[in-house]
Amino acid sequence: MARAGVSTAPLSRLHSLPPRPSLLHNPQPNVLLLRPQQRKAPATTAAALPTAADLPELSLPAAAAAAAALAAAVSLSDPERRRRAQAEAAGGGDKEAVRAYFNSTGFERWRKIYGSATEGVNRVQLDIREGHAQTVAAALSMLRDSPLELAGTTVCDAGCGTGSLAIPLAAEGADVLASDISAAMVSEAQRQASLAQATAPGTTTFRMPRFEVRDLESLEGRYDVVVCLDVLIHYPREEAKAMIRHLASLADKRLLISFAPRTLYFDFLKRVGELFPGPSKATRAYLHAEADIEDALRQAGWRVANRGFISTQFYFAKLFEAVPVASSSS
Repeated sequence: MARAGVSTAPLSRLHSLPPRPSLLHNPQPNVLLLRPQQRKAPATTAAALPTAADLPELSLPAAAAAAAALAAAVSLSDPERRRRAQAEAAGGGDKEAVRAYFNSTGFERWRKIYGSATEGVNRVQLDIREGHAQTVAAALSMLRDSPLELAGTTVCDAGCGTGSLAIPLAAEGADVLASDISAAMVSEAQRQASLAQATAPGTTTFRMPRFEVRDLESLEGRYDVVVCLDVLIHYPREEAKAMIRHLASLADKRLLISFAPRTLYFDFLKRVGELFPGPSKATRAYLHAEADIEDALRQAGWRVANRGFISTQFYFAKLFEAVPVASSSS
């Protein structure tokens, strides 16, 4: 299992945390894929702290005051109030706020993160780009390792963003429906797919994806595979569980889902990060307990066959590959 303290921000379209102190610094990205026979019991290991001799001398009253100040600051960071205000400004709930964000300032920010240019991209954005790329690579690896032949396999990429997964799947001949709640994201994904098709080698069977502007709840049809990467972070617990159940109803053979895991450590880091909302940072982010994700899958008749953990300095994600309970393949 990856060490605790290897990331400082939730995965998807978010970098609301300040740079981590040096004692938690981990510049090397990490991807861990666990097959069923390799799976270990969840464990969290605390990062090493300085010894008492290395700490500056601090009187008891001063230490108590500092601790109280930090506790008060964290408790007064009211992300729910910001979320409600953002949703009201967008004219609805979480879904409307997400749509409004990714059709406006969020689109330019995340097109920059998901792109390949480095000019005007800060180190946090570059790190999140690397984390997202590793999640996409891990999802592709899971699908390639499955009994499925990607060529001709029907895939629903729910929340396709700029096409970072849909395009490589199309390059391998998969029949892809790529959807996103943001019209701006879908337009950019179409542009990127056209460029990829134009530059694809002559021997490559590139099958142009079908692109649609849709929210997850309105998706319909049946697919061999449904994939939803870096999306659930935008929705609270019950909405996310309902979305998972709906996505499972569309899939026949495989369901891949990534999410920012909820632990005491990551939850504390997120709350500290919300003390610094800033105009350039997304303020809507939800961490999810693994048990909740597995419970939603179980209710839909699915089980987790493979799982992975992806982390960089500013990005962390769990990736689940699920199969129908009745399926004997893993």
